[in-house]
Amino acid sequence: MDLLLHLSEMSPEPLHGQITRQIRARVLAHDLGDDDPLPSIRMLARDQRVSVITVQRAYEDLEREGLIRSRPGKGFFVVAIPEERKQTMAEQRLENALERLIAESVAEGLDKSQIREVFERALREKGSKR
Repeated sequence: MDLLLHLSEMSPEPLHGQITRQIRARVLAHDLGDDDPLPSIRMLARDQRVSVITVQRAYEDLEREGLIRSRPGKGFFVVAIPEERKQTMAEQRLENALERLIAESVAEGLDKSQIREVFERALREKGSKR
């Protein structure tokens, strides 16, 4: 299976985090379906030109989150996740990210109305892309 990921050495996010985030997004957005196979650790490492350990860490993170599972001798597969749980996971990740951004924004002197205004503008501009 060919899994096209966009990794950047220039990103402050570690490579295994980029892999984890991109595969997670594809699972939650239904681009990868229930029981779809993932490339082997070695194959993905070769295709993405990263170390085997980097891919192994990403797959371990995704297993811990309950998004993929390993079948010994067969490889890694996307776990069948009920739609409600996928939505809850996506909402929780958004809430966590927003909490960090809000805390940073308050520390930088923005108040609730300013934060809300920026959020709503970004939502109008970027939220209709789908």
